[in-house]
Amino acid sequence: MVASDTKQKKNVLDLFIEGARRGFTIGTTSLLPNVIMAFVIIRVLDVTGLLHLIGVVCAPVMALWGLPGEAATVLVTALLSMGGSIGVAMSLFTAGILDPAQLTALVPAIYLMGNPVQNVGRCLGISGVNTKHYGVLIGICVVNSLLSIWAMRLIMMFL
Repeated sequence: MVASDTKQKKNVLDLFIEGARRGFTIGTTSLLPNVIMAFVIIRVLDVTGLLHLIGVVCAPVMALWGLPGEAATVLVTALLSMGGSIGVAMSLFTAGILDPAQLTALVPAIYLMGNPVQNVGRCLGISGVNTKHYGVLIGICVVNSLLSIWAMRLIMMFL
């Protein structure tokens, strides 16, 4: 008798339950802490007045993309954590700093930014890629993200 013959086949419901458990575990151990951390950081920045200062300093640059200066915090956070960046974006939205169109324009940028700092460390650091290329790789993510904001704003104008 082959070992695979003794293995019990799982039905669709068992597979669904197993997948749901894994998804719940990932959500509660990986995504949720990042999002909560982002909400707390934005609240601390707001209470201390640093969020307003960031908005004033970054306003001229972010205006090129039709965004308030505070939106720079979303992009900087995306370098480190997509979940955290989503949390920052939602905090700014609930605070009335970002409107629905601005939030929509930022979503592709968050995903294109794709936490390259973590990915570079995990993938390239382990494989021994020369560190002088890291900045270029992260820069490409940033450029793609900024271009996606313009592209998304154009798409929204015509839809």
